[in-house]
Amino acid sequence: MAELTRRSFLKDTAGITAGAAVGLGVLASSKTAWAGANDRVRVGIIGINGRGKDHLQGFLGQKNVEVAALCDVDERIFEPRMKEFFDKRNLKRPKVETDMRKVFEDKDIDVISIATPNHWHSLAGIWACQAGKDVYVEKPCSHNVFEGRKLVEAARKYDRVVQHGTQIRSSAAIREAMQKLEEGVIGEVYMSRGLCFKRRASIGHKPDSAVPEGVHYDQWLGPAPERAFSENRLHYNWHWHWDYGNGDIGNQGVHQMDLARWGLGVAMPSKVSSMAGMFIFDDDKEVPNTITTAFSYPDAGKKGKMLVFDTRPWMTNDEKGAKIGVTFYGSDGYMVIDSYDHYQTYLGEKEELGPGREEGGDHYGNFLEAVRSRDTKSLHADVEEGHLSSAHCHLGLISAKLGRSFNFDPATEKVVGDEEANALLTRAYRAPYVVPETV
Repeated sequence: MAELTRRSFLKDTAGITAGAAVGLGVLASSKTAWAGANDRVRVGIIGINGRGKDHLQGFLGQKNVEVAALCDVDERIFEPRMKEFFDKRNLKRPKVETDMRKVFEDKDIDVISIATPNHWHSLAGIWACQAGKDVYVEKPCSHNVFEGRKLVEAARKYDRVVQHGTQIRSSAAIREAMQKLEEGVIGEVYMSRGLCFKRRASIGHKPDSAVPEGVHYDQWLGPAPERAFSENRLHYNWHWHWDYGNGDIGNQGVHQMDLARWGLGVAMPSKVSSMAGMFIFDDDKEVPNTITTAFSYPDAGKKGKMLVFDTRPWMTNDEKGAKIGVTFYGSDGYMVIDSYDHYQTYLGEKEELGPGREEGGDHYGNFLEAVRSRDTKSLHADVEEGHLSSAHCHLGLISAKLGRSFNFDPATEKVVGDEEANALLTRAYRAPYVVPETV
């Protein structure tokens, strides 16, 4: 035994086969188990533009971690990332792939980090779980309610550690704020208000065009419908299109939605009501840029609770210093979270300063600790929490899209008596990129 490394021994003796169909074949990949904190974690990052750069920075800053593979459908990005993140640090360049399934098949990869467009998050996460990988998945963890629940089911079925990219949950100050709310610092909390007031300029109009050399467009589309290529739907601007993104409520806003829900101590709502419009700009964006949504939880607390969420894109006021943040209202005061790592309470009718704190945290570090310990309860943002908060964004957008309120059954995660709304809980998946009913 002394002649074997821990890693090679574990590879040979502790495998898990995931015989699940994934459209173009069947993944059957052994999982390297973890026996101690001294094992090197090898990470494959899927999507290396936008948030993917933060994933690179985050994982490369961890001890005993190797970024062993990069995957992106745009080959033009590989060389700039190599120079910026590996050559400058004198690190070995990782392997590159344009098809994420090649990374999932690699038995030497332990962790998959997903920073693709939203419409790929759940399916990529499910495939990774089926291949025996632990997963860090960007927010929102889903493009719709159905697939978010399927990702949770996959994590549980394959016993995977899956962290949601709502990194505010690892902030020491914000974790303290949530504890203070639970302890009653502002009394009985009955309402929260999330703000996503973020400056978003016009993206203008761009015509459809030929697919650029080096872009694997069919794989980029993945589960989404077939559609001609446009530069205005590729990097980042995909956020504003129904087929790929979830507007700013599901981009920036999911962070604040997560906090607003967490502080209220609620799961799914019983009623959803949105009003929305596309104001200010005439451009290629499809998802409304201004949305106000109310969620009702009649069975929470002593008399029920509610969550209100405002999204708007341009010149605006702040609210007690918060433009991207959350306010909690209680019987004895209120609390303002105005950033990713700061909160302040205001108590009584005179709004006297109460407890407050400013301190951040390490979300990637928390994830890797759980990977090594196999203790999913130690995760600050377990995938189920990610699903619940992402689902709030999706439900708000469904109400906005239909222009009406609806009742929702938290137990079944279905809209009550509105089949048109129920149909929007999922999508028609483009084969072979299909999220299955049974994961």
